[in-house]
Amino acid sequence: MGVAAAEIEAGGRAVRVSSPDRVIYEKTDRTPDITKLEVVQYYVAVEDGLMRALRERPTTLERWPKGVREDMVMATRADGHGDAFYQKRVPKGAPPYLETVRIHFPSGRRADEICPTEIAVAAWAAHMGTITFHPWPVRRADVDHPDEIRIDLDPQPGTDFHDAQRVAKVAKELLEEIGIRGFAKTSGNRGVHIFARIEPKWTFTDVRHAALAFGRELERRDDAVTTAWWKEERGEAIFVDFNQNARDRTIASAYSLRPKPGAPVSTPLTWDELFDVEDPRDLNLTTVPQLLEQRPDPWAEIDDVHHSLQTLLDWYDRDEENGLGEMPYPPDYPKMPGEPRRVQPSRKKADEPD
Repeated sequence: MGVAAAEIEAGGRAVRVSSPDRVIYEKTDRTPDITKLEVVQYYVAVEDGLMRALRERPTTLERWPKGVREDMVMATRADGHGDAFYQKRVPKGAPPYLETVRIHFPSGRRADEICPTEIAVAAWAAHMGTITFHPWPVRRADVDHPDEIRIDLDPQPGTDFHDAQRVAKVAKELLEEIGIRGFAKTSGNRGVHIFARIEPKWTFTDVRHAALAFGRELERRDDAVTTAWWKEERGEAIFVDFNQNARDRTIASAYSLRPKPGAPVSTPLTWDELFDVEDPRDLNLTTVPQLLEQRPDPWAEIDDVHHSLQTLLDWYDRDEENGLGEMPYPPDYPKMPGEPRRVQPSRKKADEPD
């Protein structure tokens, strides 16, 4: 019979971990069985980098309370059934030191969401089955003006991580041309994420437009890049997912585990490290803490400069004047200003205008 509970120290607080021996990730050729206690211990071990990503931000929890198995599925809003789910509101039984922030969804509804201020919050969330942390790109002092732009390089069928690596080089050069310092990380799967802090003066719509303009410029420089929203139009390319910058859309935080075999980590890397990665699965719960012991966190300076988006917004205005305007929002959004109809190209009538 397994141990009923264990206790771990996290930032000076004692955090209780129930069912500490429960296997969350089954062993692979890279990793042994990984228990719930080891997941909590991992998050405490990467405290500095994790809290740099989460502190003062509304954060959605991706919870896999039964562990991660390949046959498990994420619950959807439509059916509500699944082995895992996204927690956008504070769970019952939250400790008194957990702080919250009021956020507004695109639907107009509101909620009080977890706002991590100390590592004990992350440890408690991991005890509750949280595998991945999804912070908003805002701080709680101003939840309507993002302080971060997020470039999501998402490999489509027929492409892989190495294609995303190559496109990341082009993206780095483009950012440098306009004076923006980007910070890269693996997605924890096949993709690459590039984040940059920005002045918190623009709306979510502005930041989304900036990401779309960046993606379109990347398309012009690399034939294997696309910003096509409809999957049937993307082909074998790296998709720049501009909608990840829309309100209530989030990306796995730096140092978050991902629900894939082998406990992969969305790992911040120097640019040289990123370009040298052979297999992102090598960056996992068992290896990332050791990497942090060997060298400083590559994102340690991410808060030093908050950049302007004006050049990217000028590019968006230029594209709009040339007939490249707004793009569809995700399907659960209300109709947005200037947005084209959300109709797949293959389902449009022959005489229907774009």
